[in-house]
Amino acid sequence: MYKVIRQMTQLKLQAPLLTSAPAASAANLLAFPQQTTTTQNVHTAATGGLCAKWNKNNHGPRKWLEYNKTVHPPQETNEEPRKAYLCHMRSNIKYSPDKMWYIAAFVRGMSVDEALKQLNFVLKKGATDVKETILEAQQMAVERHNVEYKSNLWIAESFVGKGRVFKGMRRHARGRFGRVEYKHCHYFLRLEEGEPPQHYYMPEPQTPQQQYEHWVEQMRSRKVINSL
Repeated sequence: MYKVIRQMTQLKLQAPLLTSAPAASAANLLAFPQQTTTTQNVHTAATGGLCAKWNKNNHGPRKWLEYNKTVHPPQETNEEPRKAYLCHMRSNIKYSPDKMWYIAAFVRGMSVDEALKQLNFVLKKGATDVKETILEAQQMAVERHNVEYKSNLWIAESFVGKGRVFKGMRRHARGRFGRVEYKHCHYFLRLEEGEPPQHYYMPEPQTPQQQYEHWVEQMRSRKVINSL
């Protein structure tokens, strides 16, 4: 223990010697430009909130964006025109996937304008990433996928996937340690052209009386196994 404390004090004593060097004059800088030092942050910000050095070989899921390259066959003259769609995502968001699920399920089935309006009042950290992802997808739909009106879009799919998890240590009393996890998530989004459906989850929601009649019919149609 004393050896560790002695090493830490030596590092603290050496730190001022490195930072208290006299400032170089203009003549020295012109004569020796290679000696100029620039301070850089070791942990630079990367796309999605992860460090570029930690996330060099991890680009997140790639299959979701491949759906934008699908080539559909030509349609017949009597067929209904195929609706345009766009798949977009944001990978490695510094947010728990369990918390992001509530926001992703909240905007599912809404129009783009309504979702952006509602997200302004969601006081959660992940709502900002979801809103930015929707705005990016809306702009890409108009510029790359021939969508005429950017307001004529609705959220057909909105779900979350688990990203990278970094494990760390947290100090406690009496020299003990606890494990802490820094979770990341991937947010997936699919916009579709047209008006949103009136009932996203149930095509024809039933009234309480209809649900009761359906339950009674289901109970009466039961069959006792191994009976006459």
